[in-house]
Amino acid sequence: MAVEEFRLCGCCRPQKGPEPQTVHLLERVAMRVLLVEDDPMIGESVQQGVRQDGFAVDWVQDGEAAELVLRTTAYALVLLDLGLPRKNGLEVLTTLRRTGQAIPVLILTARDAVADRVQGLDSGADDYLVKPFAIEELTARMRALLRRQCGRAEPLLTYGDLMLNPATHQVMWRGAEVALASREFAVLQALLERPGAVLSRAQLEERLYGWNEEVASNAVEVHIHHLRQKLEPALIRTVRGIGYMVLKMP
Repeated sequence: MAVEEFRLCGCCRPQKGPEPQTVHLLERVAMRVLLVEDDPMIGESVQQGVRQDGFAVDWVQDGEAAELVLRTTAYALVLLDLGLPRKNGLEVLTTLRRTGQAIPVLILTARDAVADRVQGLDSGADDYLVKPFAIEELTARMRALLRRQCGRAEPLLTYGDLMLNPATHQVMWRGAEVALASREFAVLQALLERPGAVLSRAQLEERLYGWNEEVASNAVEVHIHHLRQKLEPALIRTVRGIGYMVLKMP
């Protein structure tokens, strides 16, 4: 079956004025997270564990660096330590909320007193996890925060005969399990989270890769090609000159 390619007419291309009702570009991809942690051992462990669960992770080690990247880069979620050099985590959180940013923040800290938890949550944090913690619990809390941010309570993603389980990375297609590489899964999840929205190659790259990860020029195209081979060629549509999408279900 030939892959179907879309061309958007002028009225559907990004422009000032009302947003098109059926096809639009996402400004942010939902799986890139910022880790703010000054302890090298903890930071490396969290970064590695979270990446293995399919997230792209950028890591900074002080509060001022966190504020800088939050002004210049869009993230889906922030993992924030409190005891940071140069500016503590609560100050970073307060500034973030004062500027109107609603990005979910999950505090990671050794401060386990009830008063500390209350202060963190009342300062604008969405969740609070005390060190030491299991990476499995951390990533489960991250997925829960992202579901709430998207207004989705159901942990599974379904699209017709396709089902994705973000917790186990299991994919079922027409009743049979399909093995996907981690980045193939991440691309498919990004598209299924926003049926009808077009994701550009750059936006998908931001979801898949952190700062220090090398990105091949055709990496996204290769992942899309593999998904079409393993699933259904017509499932993922190409919008010429813009990106990729899955159609909204009727």
